[in-house]
Amino acid sequence: MLAEAQRQQHLREEAQRRAAAEQQRQHERARRDAQRAAARGEREALRAYQQQREADAARRTAELDARVAALGGVLTAGLAGPAFRLADLRADVPPFDPGPLGGPVPMPLQQDYLTAPLTGPDAFDPAARRHWDEQAARARARFEHDWYAAQAAEQHRQRELVAYRAQYEAWAAETRGLAARQAERVAGLGAEVRAGSAEAAVELFETALHWRDDWPEGVPVRGEVAWDAAARHLTVGWQLPPYTAVPATARHRYVKADDREAEVARPGAARKALYRTLLAQCTLRVLAEVFRADEYGLLHAVTVDGHVAAVDPATGREEHRCLASVTATREEFRAVALDRVDAVDCLVDGLRGRLSARPEKAEPVLPGTGPAPAPPTAPAAGIAEASDGPGPDLYAMDPIAFEELIAELFRRRGLRTRTTARSGDEGVDVLAEDPDPITGGQIVIQAKRYRHTVPPAAVRDLDATMQRQGANRGILVTTSGFGPGSRRWVEGRPLTLVDGPMLVALLREHGLAGRLGDGGTRRANGSRPRPAVLTPGQNAQLPESALGGLTVRFSGTGADADLTLLLLTSDGVVRGDDDFVFYHQRTAAAGAVTLGAKDRTGERCTETAVLRLRDLPPDVHRVAVSVNMDSDTVLTCAALADAELLLHAADGTGWSFRPPSDPAVSAMLVAEVYRHRPGGGPAVWKVRAVGQGWADGLAGLARAHGVAVA
Repeated sequence: MLAEAQRQQHLREEAQRRAAAEQQRQHERARRDAQRAAARGEREALRAYQQQREADAARRTAELDARVAALGGVLTAGLAGPAFRLADLRADVPPFDPGPLGGPVPMPLQQDYLTAPLTGPDAFDPAARRHWDEQAARARARFEHDWYAAQAAEQHRQRELVAYRAQYEAWAAETRGLAARQAERVAGLGAEVRAGSAEAAVELFETALHWRDDWPEGVPVRGEVAWDAAARHLTVGWQLPPYTAVPATARHRYVKADDREAEVARPGAARKALYRTLLAQCTLRVLAEVFRADEYGLLHAVTVDGHVAAVDPATGREEHRCLASVTATREEFRAVALDRVDAVDCLVDGLRGRLSARPEKAEPVLPGTGPAPAPPTAPAAGIAEASDGPGPDLYAMDPIAFEELIAELFRRRGLRTRTTARSGDEGVDVLAEDPDPITGGQIVIQAKRYRHTVPPAAVRDLDATMQRQGANRGILVTTSGFGPGSRRWVEGRPLTLVDGPMLVALLREHGLAGRLGDGGTRRANGSRPRPAVLTPGQNAQLPESALGGLTVRFSGTGADADLTLLLLTSDGVVRGDDDFVFYHQRTAAAGAVTLGAKDRTGERCTETAVLRLRDLPPDVHRVAVSVNMDSDTVLTCAALADAELLLHAADGTGWSFRPPSDPAVSAMLVAEVYRHRPGGGPAVWKVRAVGQGWADGLAGLARAHGVAVA
């Protein structure tokens, strides 16, 4: 018995050991399976991660390919689009679309909340009946809650719909008004173009060039035009894309070994060739869009000069360099099938244009020949004094007489001047020298008797001439005007632009005579009218002759004051900081408001601005003419002595106002020029004398008109 018991004990222990060993083996097996599954999961996660990185690299490469394809299709995209027509500018108001607010909120249905009735023995069970009553009560409560919530949501929707419709109606009314004004302007512009207006032709073609929005990203859409009506020749100065517009990277690839994304560089030769093709395509597209937009048959020939901004390695200064230029007549343009040409071959060989051989180095080519000045119709006998009457027509003066007049003007401003020979003058009409030992130096002056807008190339030529002559200042005087591109070019450079209205004002200021055409300047007695004297609060309507150029001159003795102008909306605030014209920002609204440099003669300091009211944007309703004392001093307007604000139009009509010497203010709103619509009729411009100000100077003046002051 004892032996049997021991044997059974051994068997049980052996079974326990086997069970424990089996359990251990199963545990090891499970652990290895888990490890294999984890490794498999890690491999799958790693594989998914790497596939995602490869997909990201492929996506970036596809984006690069699409960008390069867009750059290579600039000309094709331009030709595929519609030609510009003035009728395309008319805007339609879309019908009201309430969107999600248009549908009512669905109301809950009571049958969806009913509790199923009791059946069978439960119908006679009191406990089941009580439970059913509780469920039915909760269902009714849910229904009532959801119904009231839906009712509230529906009322909220209806309120939102009413508010949204009111917003739409206000927007639609404003848009219809804008569309009506735009349609009126379109009709008027078409009539002006047909009547031969040079300004209308410039506006037409500038609008046509900036109308399309399908240029590739990174390609600028900026330029200006000049129109020679006599030669029917349009000159376009167009900004070309920089070399960086062509991606330096050809593709992206994922490197598994380092877990990084690498950029594969585009071959230098391929990138340069693509850039040169891009410049040729941009130039040809501009040429095509101008000719295609000529629905009135104005154009005989078009010149397109494409420029880029580049740094001169010799001086370190940024300058504009012409990289592509082409001139084509209408017949030459029609003889070319642009949709089937190689852009570079067409520009250089087909149209005999010029294209930089190494545009990536910004190596320039000669720009095309722009419009020539109008030929003289009658030579001037000599320099006329202001006392002799309105003086000669500056447009009709002999070129040499005109240069002598400009030389005499700057001679009376205190400079030593001499005119140059007619040939070999190297782009200099008048050489002047400022004798001041501190601020003086040599000045080159160019005088251009133009009837059309001076092309930007002329301003750039003056800059180059000034540097070639070693002068420290350059002045370009014209009988016409300058476009926004020219005014942007002179910002930050020692260049001064004097347009026609400012020239006439300067001539009168220094006792010389001259007029721009008839301009309504001839009077019965030939005398210059005295300016009308305004008192504080008094206003006067400006004549039509003031809309093209109203000269604003503030002068005084004693303490120094700065002339400041603000372009204001109907709410009396600026649209942005760009509408604040002062000594650090001398132009606004693409040159419609221009502030000149100060001029000191003896103890009297004069600062002049020119307002081209006809060119102001329609949302500018008022121009505030202000003065402020030097912020670095504690002086007030009481320090002004013999101060006077003089405004005069091109025909000599003038208005003067002597602001009060107020010791309580250091910045003063002297006058305001504003739009006025009497009795709902056509708008007119008026001037009002004010003479009120702010104790905290320029900062208070700026804040009061919506300019952000740090």
